[in-house]
Amino acid sequence: QVQLVESGGGLVQAGGSLRLSCVASGIDFSRNVMGWYRQAPGKQRESVAIIGIVARTNYADSVKGRFTISRDNAKNTVYLQMNSLKPDDTAVYYCNAGRTGWSITPIPGAYWGQGTQVTVSS
Repeated sequence: QVQLVESGGGLVQAGGSLRLSCVASGIDFSRNVMGWYRQAPGKQRESVAIIGIVARTNYADSVKGRFTISRDNAKNTVYLQMNSLKPDDTAVYYCNAGRTGWSITPIPGAYWGQGTQVTVSS
């Protein structure tokens, strides 16, 4: 059974920082492309950051230079460090897994976490 468990969301003022974590189980973590996606109210879910099996990364233009995705294969964990947060970053953030291979295109795999709420106040 695949489980992706996110944590680290919360309420922060604009300009602040948060670090999201996602612990995976039931998958061969080191062989999975991992991603963070987000969905704001009334909007479609969008890709935020992708990290491949050799730690190559792909970021949405809106978060480049502010967010950093990383992975720790020994802990089956993927992180999203979010700095200089803006009100537009307010959304539910989802961890994603299920794709293998070399590509880091923002196409989600089959597995999703339950999501963690990030709220940025102005």
